Amino acid sequence: MNPSASRSAHGYRTMPVVIVLALLVTGMLSGCGSIKKDKMAVTLQNATNGYQSALRWGYFENAFGFVDPEKRKNRELPANLEGIRLTGYDVVQSPIAKKDSNTAMQLVKIEYLHEDKQVVKTLTDRQIWRYDEEEKKWWLESGLPKFD
Repeated sequence: MNPSASRSAHGYRTMPVVIVLALLVTGMLSGCGSIKKDKMAVTLQNATNGYQSALRWGYFENAFGFVDPEKRKNRELPANLEGIRLTGYDVVQSPIAKKDSNTAMQLVKIEYLHEDKQVVKTLTDRQIWRYDEEEKKWWLESGLPKFD
């Protein structure tokens, strides 16, 4: 290569500048993916915390609002929630987002009782969450826990 060909009119080498600019642009673009993933993780944590709080305090209508709208469409709040009181809600496995996916899974142990029977029962709730790109929200795909 001709040494003078890579020099600009002012005598500076342009090739290293082009490489540095290309690396900067690449770094910025890959950083945007990280920022998006971080925002999704924070939004997921907020959704799971809000859902947990709604269940713990017996606000089943609010908890039902976290369920995917398509799964709620033309459906009422399940009647079997009447008289249910949670006595424990322990996250066994924190939300794990599947790589390169808009879904996450969380495993929860729930202790509850029917207020008229006063017998504590336990269930394991495998929660599947889906991120809605358009709404920028996480929806609970798996639905409310199955209290018997």
